[in-house]
Amino acid sequence: MIPACLLEGLRTRYAEPQRHYHDWAHVETLLEYFRRREDQFHRPEPVLWALYWHDAVYDPLAQDNEEQSAQLLERDAAGHLTPEDAAFAATMIRATADHVVPPGLNIQDTADLGLFLDLDLSILGAPAPVYDRYERAIRAETAAVPADAFRAARGAILKGLLSRERLYFTPRAHREWEDTARANLERAIAVLEQGP
Repeated sequence: MIPACLLEGLRTRYAEPQRHYHDWAHVETLLEYFRRREDQFHRPEPVLWALYWHDAVYDPLAQDNEEQSAQLLERDAAGHLTPEDAAFAATMIRATADHVVPPGLNIQDTADLGLFLDLDLSILGAPAPVYDRYERAIRAETAAVPADAFRAARGAILKGLLSRERLYFTPRAHREWEDTARANLERAIAVLEQGP
């Protein structure tokens, strides 16, 4: 169980004015997916903490949000999670930087981390109108970035995702979201390439 005082602090962070997608609604969406799949996780408690903290620090222009969020979790989890669970939760958060499962984990933690990353990228497989709102929200978060620079950087991110053999690690996510996600990515790239 996550203490109420910590949840209140997170709510304050996720309500920061620069957030248009990486907000509390995003956390609630992932919580809903988590609840539906909770029995699939081997270590649900650290997964839940990672879910709450994974975007706790969010500066749209920074390059270390994931690391800062992981460090915040490590501080906040002290005395509430075992050191092993806190370390795993922080590992999950750090993995959202590239959405790659790091080597060296045991089979169960590898599976949990893969599913966690799938949930975080569930937006890619959303219906087209929902995905398009997501893209607009990302642009709102990065409004300070000039249009040409945004199109280049965002296009590189989306093309990198699209170039992967698989976007999703688990069979269920792959089956449910992969085709739609690829169509969304292709459409978003085309929009970026068309320019303003």
